[in-house]
Parts: sequence; structure tokens; C-alpha cells
Amino acid sequence: MLSRVADSLYWTSRYLERAEHTARLIDINMGLMLDRSRVSAERRWQRVLTAVGSAQGVGWHNDHDGDGEPARWLGVTALVHALCFDTTKHASITACIFGARENARQIRDEISTEQWQRLNGLFHEISRLRTASPSERNLAEFLPTIIDGVHLFQGVTDTTLSHGEGWHVLRAGKYLERAWSLTTLLDVYEREVFLGEDSDDASEYLEWVGLLRVCTAFEAFCRVHTADLTHERILEFLLLDPDFPHSVRFAVDALHNALEAIQQHTRTQHGGELMRVAGRLKATLGFAQVGEILAQEPIRYLRRILEQCREIHDLIYAVYIQYSVETALAV
Repeated sequence: MLSRVADSLYWTSRYLERAEHTARLIDINMGLMLDRSRVSAERRWQRVLTAVGSAQGVGWHNDHDGDGEPARWLGVTALVHALCFDTTKHASITACIFGARENARQIRDEISTEQWQRLNGLFHEISRLRTASPSERNLAEFLPTIIDGVHLFQGVTDTTLSHGEGWHVLRAGKYLERAWSLTTLLDVYEREVFLGEDSDDASEYLEWVGLLRVCTAFEAFCRVHTADLTHERILEFLLLDPDFPHSVRFAVDALHNALEAIQQHTRTQHGGELMRVAGRLKATLGFAQVGEILAQEPIRYLRRILEQCREIHDLIYAVYIQYSVETALAV
């Protein structure tokens, strides 16, 4: 596979996974705003910005008027509008969809017609919903459209694209992005919720439910642990569960399998270091126990996962993209 094709497939998948994750994060936190808990709007949405990696890229404006309530909702609406529609913010949902479509357009002959139709249709749908000023009505339609559209694209991909090298590259991008996003989210909650800053029991419980719902995990968690939410059980489920698709371990296992399949297809002699790092990350999660993680400081453990995800990304480029380009130029 040409490095240009691999690069476009990789980023198409990463952008779509990022857009769907951000849409769920916004949707759940908009719902949490209806609860008059002690957790301030500023604090909750700063957490969202940190989780999507745009705390420096999207500003928070809080101009109080009277008791501050109308201004609070206006600030949230404007912020959510920026996260959804502002293409100047690299973390916005619209920027991710536009980026995914552009990458797919460049490799139109490498993907199925059904994939292109689904992604192009999603692009035009969000272009229709995009407005210059904040609109709660548009947001209410926009967020489910993104989530459903990405899920449909992923389903069409699995049923219409040959499960060869290109399909595995798409999976590698998807699951690396998912592992990164989930670990970042857990890191944010570990620092701001689990450490007891939100000490009120009712507020804390609400935030924990919100975290599980962002990860589409509340029902799956309750089937395993009932509704008895504790720090240890939530961390164990979202970090170490081998069967739940939105756990970090599941994402890392799927990433390792995809990279292994790509290695077998390409038979490159330069993938040893990449597979070593991916295997080490897989073992880190596969043999970990939540008690040990809690004893050794969870934030440090999560940061190590993020470092290894970043290293895997760099090695994917070094082995399959930049190396291929340099080889072609040398020839």
C-alpha cells in the first residue's frame, strides 16, 4: 500500500472516532446541565475542554448578568457551538468531519462506494445544520446526526470493504484514537472527580454516571456490578475490561491485532520496534490489577498509557508512512 493511501485511511478513521467521542461528550454534559448540582458550569465545561484537548483552543466566557443564570446558559451555548461548528478549532466536530471527508476524497478509489456515500452524506448533512450563531435546536439535531453517521460509516466499512491491509489501517486509526480519548477522559476524571474535589455524594454520583454514559458504558457496567458505583469498579471496568468495546484494554487489544495484521500483509522488516511497543502496552493492561493501579497512583499509570499511545503513533508514521516516502524518493 502506498504511504499516501495509508496516511489518508489512518486519519479518516481517527477523525471520525474523534468526532463521535466529542459529540457524546457534549451531548451527555448538556444533559447534566439540567441538574442543579453544586458542580459549576464553568468547572464541568472546562473538564470537557481538557478531555478533547482544546483547553487552550476554545475560550470560556462568563459574563454575569444579575444572578448570572442567563449568562451561564448563553456561555455554554456559545462554547458548545464552537466545539461543534467552528472549523478554526482543530478539535471541533465539524473540523473532524471535514478532515475525514477530505482524506477519503483523496483515496476515493481505495474505499467502497458505500463508504464514500455515507461519509459524503454526513458532510452535507452537517453543512446544512451549521449556523453562524448558536442555536439549541440545531445542536439537538446535530449531535445525534454525528453519532449515528459515524456508526453507520463504521458498519458500512465492515460490510463493504475487503478485510485486507486498508481495513486494518482503518482499524488501527480508530482504536488508537479510542484508546487515547478514553485514557485522557479517565485522567481528567481521576484528577477532578475521583480525588474528591466534588465531595458532595449526590454530585459525585451524578458525575460518575455521566462518565459511564459518555463511554456508552452505564448499562454494560450495571450488568456486571449493578448500580453500585465506586471509584475502583468504574476505573477497573473502563480501563481493564477485556470485552467492553469502549474500555482502554479492549481498544489496545484491537489496535495490537490490527498492527499485527498490517505487519503480516506488508512483511516489512522495520516493524519490530512498533510491535514491541504495542505488545508492551497490551501486556501493561492485560496483566494489570486495579488494586495495584490504585496503590501506585492511577494518574501516573494513565499518563504512561498516553505516552505509549503517542509513541505508537510516531512509530506508525516512521514504519509505514515516512519510511515508505523516503524509500520511494531514494529509488
